[in-house]
Amino acid sequence: MNKKNQHMDRSRRLSLWVLQPSLGVGLLAGTLLASTTGCQTSGASASRSWFPKLPFRSVATSETETPEPVQAEETPRVASNPVTNAGGKLGLPSTNRLVGYVTGKKHEDIPRAKEYYRRGDERFRQAARAPKATRTGMFAEAAELFQSAGKEAPGSGLHQDALFMQGESLFFANDLNGARDAFEKLQKDFPRNRHGDRAAARLFSISKYWIDVSKSGSDAWYSLNLFDTTRPLRDADGHAVRVLDQIRYDDPTGKLADDATMAAAAEHIRNEQYEKADEFLTDLRETFTDSDHLFLAHLLGIRCKLEIYGGPEYSELVLDEADELVKQTRRRFPNELREEKYNQLLARAAAEIAYHKAEKLAFRAKYRERKKEFGAAAQLYRKILRDHPTTPQADRAREVLAEIEKLPATPTQNVAIRAIAKAFPSSKRSTPLVTVDSLQTGDETPAESPTAPPTETTGKKLLR
Repeated sequence: MNKKNQHMDRSRRLSLWVLQPSLGVGLLAGTLLASTTGCQTSGASASRSWFPKLPFRSVATSETETPEPVQAEETPRVASNPVTNAGGKLGLPSTNRLVGYVTGKKHEDIPRAKEYYRRGDERFRQAARAPKATRTGMFAEAAELFQSAGKEAPGSGLHQDALFMQGESLFFANDLNGARDAFEKLQKDFPRNRHGDRAAARLFSISKYWIDVSKSGSDAWYSLNLFDTTRPLRDADGHAVRVLDQIRYDDPTGKLADDATMAAAAEHIRNEQYEKADEFLTDLRETFTDSDHLFLAHLLGIRCKLEIYGGPEYSELVLDEADELVKQTRRRFPNELREEKYNQLLARAAAEIAYHKAEKLAFRAKYRERKKEFGAAAQLYRKILRDHPTTPQADRAREVLAEIEKLPATPTQNVAIRAIAKAFPSSKRSTPLVTVDSLQTGDETPAESPTAPPTETTGKKLLR
């Protein structure tokens, strides 16, 4: 009956607005404000005794009463008077509600958010004690409640807790894609949140599971995952590496930043992507100087650089970097190198670097031989004997040196080539123009002669 009277009352106001514009505008504004605010239900305020000990502090709001527990299927009850509330007071909207209505943005409703959080926490605890058959669905329901709690209080501390618990619920509901999105949103929207380490640990676990899936061979590049929520749509290994990279990007000083960097490098090495692995290992050595993975990062970095080297026809810069890394490893980790396996591993790497450098010098020397530049070739062979005397290239360098030392250092030209060379202008620099200034020494001036050139005394004047 009240709803019918209310409807008739609004119809009369609308007709007055059509007949009397000035009065109609005022009544319509009051109706909009009342409908925006929502009328409070009658009855005494509910008790706060049912509130649990939540992991956050309540934020002061303009409401003084605690609302009833929210039911998803309940429709809001409207008082008979759309302008006044149950206490007879004017039901004007609060500042947050009015701004939210004008801007179209969701305003904070902390009591409502706390109620959603309480229900989500209760559902989460029930799911933890439930049988395994029904546990997944209950965790999914808890995730929805935590998501609703975050939407009711955006940007608050409660929102941080709700995002983390949403990710936890999805993690235990085997929705690893949704859990990753929730945790990454938490790290992105709240860079200094108090759940950073725990969120990073969950992301690390998710990436490790996806790497194991890729290792098992069940994640082929041509297949699409349409039903399993524990894996991405495709390329689980690539998603795992991106998650690891995001961990160290979100919190470079976190507890798992160096672990994520090493795990990503190891995965690139497994996929034979040595250049990408070298980037991660270089970042680990330069950024995390106190990491537990530092010694392993040096050894793997040497191996990556040797794999990147393309051969004697390419630059030897990467060999120089590997050689410097070997020397640095010997200086910084003498205790670790006391173990025979690590010492032999480093010695083999150093011998391989020396072999490649000697191979590079021998390649250049042979090129000079073909051009009959025996002097330059002899210098390169002597450098092999001086810097890499134990390499196989050193034996050949000794034999070749004995043969080319008696040959001319530069190639000799025959008569026809010399005649052709004289027929064309020489590339030698010509002598500069001799001017009067260049002949003057000190304060002496040359004696003028009848056949002397004009009396200009500078090259600039001569040009003029």
